[in-house]
Amino acid sequence: MINRREFLGITAGAGAALALTPQLLRALEQQGGTLIQRAIPSSGEMLPVIGLGRGNDAPDHAALKEVLKTLVDNGGRVLDTTHGGAAAEELTGTIANELGIQDRIFWSTKVTTPPRPPSPPGTAAPKVDPTAARAHIETTFARFKVPRIDLLLVRPFDDVPTYLAVLREMKKAGRVRYIGVTAAFDNQYAQLEAIMRDEPIDFIGVDYAIDNRNVEQTILPLAQERKIGVMANFPFGGNFGPAGQVMSYLFARVGNAPLPEWAADFDARTWGQFFLKYVVSHPAVTAVRVGTSQSKHMLDNLAGGTGRLPNEATRKRMAELVDSLTRVAAVRVPTSVLERYVGEYEFPNYTVVVRLKGDTLTSQRLRLPEFNLVPVSETRFRLGNQDVEFVIDPAGGVTKVIRAGSQEVRGRRKPKP
Repeated sequence: MINRREFLGITAGAGAALALTPQLLRALEQQGGTLIQRAIPSSGEMLPVIGLGRGNDAPDHAALKEVLKTLVDNGGRVLDTTHGGAAAEELTGTIANELGIQDRIFWSTKVTTPPRPPSPPGTAAPKVDPTAARAHIETTFARFKVPRIDLLLVRPFDDVPTYLAVLREMKKAGRVRYIGVTAAFDNQYAQLEAIMRDEPIDFIGVDYAIDNRNVEQTILPLAQERKIGVMANFPFGGNFGPAGQVMSYLFARVGNAPLPEWAADFDARTWGQFFLKYVVSHPAVTAVRVGTSQSKHMLDNLAGGTGRLPNEATRKRMAELVDSLTRVAAVRVPTSVLERYVGEYEFPNYTVVVRLKGDTLTSQRLRLPEFNLVPVSETRFRLGNQDVEFVIDPAGGVTKVIRAGSQEVRGRRKPKP
C-alpha cells in the first residue's frame, strides 16, 4: 500500500513544468483506469466526477498549464473558478486558449457582484440593476475567451432573484447552459435550502469533505429529491463548521498515519484518493472540484475518481476513522501577545480584519463570517486548511501576515490611524 507521498514521489525533481511521461500515465492507469462519470440531473449529460478548482492564488503559468493539460488528457473536463476571481478567470482562459482546449472544458464559475458600496453587516443584499448585472457577467466570457459558459452560480447572500432572472435569459439565448447557487458556510445553508425549494436551478455548490459532513443531513438529500446537480468543494477539508469553529485539514490530520489496508477494497492507494472517494461515493454528488498547482497532484486526484467506490457501510467506517484522528492541538498565548496582531491586513485581492475577542483572536473578510484563529505557537495560527504566520520586526512590531498553503500569500499590515 503506497501513500500519497510515495505515489507522487515518482515525479520528484521534475520541476514545476512537469511533462507527462509514459511512466506517469501508467501510474494513473494502475490507480484505477477510466474516470467515473455522473449524469447532470436536469439534462442527463455525463460529467467526469473529478475537476480542477482554481482559487485566487497566483500559480506559476507553466505549472498550471501542465495541470490543465493533465486534467483534459486524462478524461477530465470540469474547470471551476468559483473561489477565484478575475485573475483566476483570466489565467485559465489564457492557458486554455494556448492549449486549444476551450471546447473540451466544462467551464464553471460564480457570478461576481458589480462594483458598488459594501452593505453594512447583517443587512439584506441591495437590489442589482439587471443591465449592470448582465454587463458584468459578460466580463467573465471575455476572460474565459469563450462564447458560452457551462455553469454560472450565484451566491445566496447576493440579489438572487435578479441574478437568476438574468441567467435564465442568458440560458434561453444559449450563452449559459446551467445555472445554480453556491454556498460556502454552514450559516448560508438555510438560504440555500429555501432557494433549492423555490427556484428551478440545475446545480448547487457546497463544501463537502469526510471531516465536513453537515450537508449530508439536509442539503444533499434535497438535491436528490429536487434533481439538482452538486458541485462538491474543498474535498480535502479546510473550511469551517457550525458557529465558525475551525475544522481540521485532512492531510495535516492524518499526518504520517498509514493508509488502512481495507482502503484497497475500494481501490484507494493514497490518502488523497481515500478522501476523494468518500465524497464521490455520495450519490448526490455530480462532480468534485479540487485545487492544485502540480500535475503530479492532479494525477493523484484523478485516480480518486476511478475504480471501485465505498459502499454505505464502508463510508461509515471511513468517517469513524477520520473522526478518531487527533486534531491539531492549540496552545495558550497571552492576551498581551495577541493584542499586537489586531489590525487590518491587505492581501492582493482583499482585506482581512483581525480582532481580539476576550482571549481569542479572530479573522474576517468583508461580508464573510468571522472565524477563530487557533494558535499553534505565539506567531503561528491555524485557519481552516492553512496556517497564518505573523511577522515581527526587530523592534517587536507586526509588519505582515503570511498565509501558507499551496501558494504563499502575504498580507501587508495597514498603519493604524
